[in-house]
Amino acid sequence: MTTTPLDTTYLGLRLAHPFMVGASPLADDLDTVRRLEDGGSAAIVLRSLFEEQITLAQSGRIHEMDPFEAQFAATLAGFPRPERYAFAPDEYLEHIRRVKAAVHVPVIASLNGMTGHSWLMFATDIAAAGADALELNMYKLATNLEQSSLAIEERIRGVLVDLKRVVKLPIAIKLLPFFTAFGHLALQLDAAGADGLILFNRFYEADIDVGALTSRARIDLSDAGELPLRLRWTAILHGRVHGSLAVTGGVATPTDGVKAILAGATAVQIVSAVLRHGATYLGSMRDGLARWLDANGLTLDEARGRVDSAHGTDLAERASYIRSLHSWSVRP
Repeated sequence: MTTTPLDTTYLGLRLAHPFMVGASPLADDLDTVRRLEDGGSAAIVLRSLFEEQITLAQSGRIHEMDPFEAQFAATLAGFPRPERYAFAPDEYLEHIRRVKAAVHVPVIASLNGMTGHSWLMFATDIAAAGADALELNMYKLATNLEQSSLAIEERIRGVLVDLKRVVKLPIAIKLLPFFTAFGHLALQLDAAGADGLILFNRFYEADIDVGALTSRARIDLSDAGELPLRLRWTAILHGRVHGSLAVTGGVATPTDGVKAILAGATAVQIVSAVLRHGATYLGSMRDGLARWLDANGLTLDEARGRVDSAHGTDLAERASYIRSLHSWSVRP
């Protein structure tokens, strides 16, 4: 039972507390969505709809290529067939409407892509379907060795600027951490109108099958070992950007949730812990935060960002790095 007020504002949306289910298959089924709300999720984030689905439905093409033309068949062979996706674009819109009707908490849609083409105009349909906010997941591994980091960052910023022109929904950008100067990119997106930043998208790395001599995709649930990277950058950005900061990935226990708040997170998105423990674990996260706040005599606002790096410098980060290495020793 919570005794300390935990209500917060994320992307301009008022939430009962900071913890919500993140984008995943967990919100595919209406009965599960209701259980997530009953279990304590402060908002429902839907799985992503992919750029490739939208362009295939709109024009019959994927990245400007026709999958039925022989010259493109090999290039596009790795993409799922339309029927393998959980929702077609029109079905996704209907799912937004149904989820909105089924729960009382905010419903956040998600778009996942790598270019800034016309597929993004689907965001206007998402807004019309009733979504309360939109996550934009720009997932692209920079394998073009001739493409500069500046070009990649400018593309992401340009997509955000274009979207802000056509939709009034709050927009959060979900990012990978692998940028040369991530803090600079975060400031650029904040200045361009991002309502929030989500730290971080997980980087799904292929493994190698040494028997078949092929690579193979794998997805493992996250664990607390992934959290420190999120905490570090949340702490660095806290107080330096105007938009909300959400942590996702590596939040496995109520203590991890407290850490995210102390670093400066406005919201905390959880998937793996819910898959492991069930929907009621979101309530456990909420109650764990409340107990910690009570025990330490703090309000949520007083705790948020209490352990941050807002006044740190490159030298402070360098000193921390050296201390960490110097503290390590090998004992017999």
